[in-house]
Amino acid sequence: MSLDPVLDRIDQDLDTATDRLLALLRIPSISTDPAHKADCDAAADWLVKDLESIGFAATKRATPGHPMVVAHGGDGDGPHLLFYGHYDVQPVDPLDLWRNPPFEPAVEDTAKGKVIRGRGASDDKGQLMTFVEACRAWVAVHGRLPGKITLFFEGEEESGSPSLVPFMRENAEELGADIALICDTGLFGEETPAIISRLRGNLTEELTITGPDKDLHSGMYGGIAMNPIRVLTRILGGLHGDDGSVQVPGFYDGIPEIDADQKAAWQALGFSERDFLGEVGLSQPAGEQDRTGLEMIWSRPTAEINGIWGGYTGAGFKTVLPSQAHAKVSFRLVEGQDPDRLRGAFRGWVEAQLPPDCSVDWIGHGGAPAGIMDTSDPAFEKARAALSTEWPREAALIGCGGSIPIAGHFKTVLGMNALLAGFGKDDDAIHSPNEKYDLDSFHRGIRSWARILDALTR
Repeated sequence: MSLDPVLDRIDQDLDTATDRLLALLRIPSISTDPAHKADCDAAADWLVKDLESIGFAATKRATPGHPMVVAHGGDGDGPHLLFYGHYDVQPVDPLDLWRNPPFEPAVEDTAKGKVIRGRGASDDKGQLMTFVEACRAWVAVHGRLPGKITLFFEGEEESGSPSLVPFMRENAEELGADIALICDTGLFGEETPAIISRLRGNLTEELTITGPDKDLHSGMYGGIAMNPIRVLTRILGGLHGDDGSVQVPGFYDGIPEIDADQKAAWQALGFSERDFLGEVGLSQPAGEQDRTGLEMIWSRPTAEINGIWGGYTGAGFKTVLPSQAHAKVSFRLVEGQDPDRLRGAFRGWVEAQLPPDCSVDWIGHGGAPAGIMDTSDPAFEKARAALSTEWPREAALIGCGGSIPIAGHFKTVLGMNALLAGFGKDDDAIHSPNEKYDLDSFHRGIRSWARILDALTR
């Protein structure tokens, strides 16, 4: 089957493809908010109906939480492809920072070109629909898909995916394929398409340090009673050394060094730490000082204090020694690090520093190991070449500082490699007010998946 008429069809159909995306974006499928349970159901129903319209056998599958959408189409002896995306979105707060209502999406003109504005435009409805629209074009031109394709859409990605792994295990045979494709990532810079070769894992902890059994008057008890905030800030203040390294014992054990070829490839991307930080009002890298910026983001682990509170924080002043102090701490993990082992190491490090009159309570909020893709799979080079043909610059194999647990689940639960390619940009404001997706990213994203489908199914 010829590719060129498929690309022509995508160009001709861009306006109607955009209208379809706007219709999906109007559904407020916020998975973490129980008030939007019916909206998540509606988004799943919308996808099932749309997929059926282009010949997929699509079904909505119940879970203890929000439903999954599974669809099957195409045939042939070539590789069986599974495409994953998620239809749920983040909450919209703070609402007053949105220039327009988040679920009244529209195409806007900006100084950089047209954008699709609305919650979920980039994460992940717009990205999900790039693949669906590529399939639609193949069917419209040739009457069938270029190969055997399974679609797997989740409705809980933005709320921790509690139903995901059980569903995958229960439906492992049906979801089995030769490779998984994931479109929940972005470009490198403005015009360089990227395939993710490594993802950092994560580990999240919440701790509460308790001292006295009640809040105390600082005039009566100040100086003689231990203040839990003092204890907490002293401990967390020692989490990093002067060189930016994490001080938890054994934190770096088992981490392999990236090879010279990988370092050279990353160096060739021309990443500027100063420019990257300058976009958010900073100038100096704060991580391990003997590492480059891309190493810090893609191949080195982190420890970050995400929240800290205790005592009186309202208007005015209240001179108390609080009974408790609290913090939330997260870690981004790399290859060789075990989340369970590091959880124990961090807790032990904190507990060893407690004074006699203080205790600590813990809430573990989850953890997942890093993901390393097998880029020796020929699919990676085929996809890289296909992307390079579509975009102004040659596609690059890069790392990702974030965590996308589904990539690891495909490996551990279903035994398949995952190829991640997306078309978002750093300024898309995902999870933030005024989220957008460049219309050019949407357009080229559809064309990119059409090219990748052609390359992988030949």
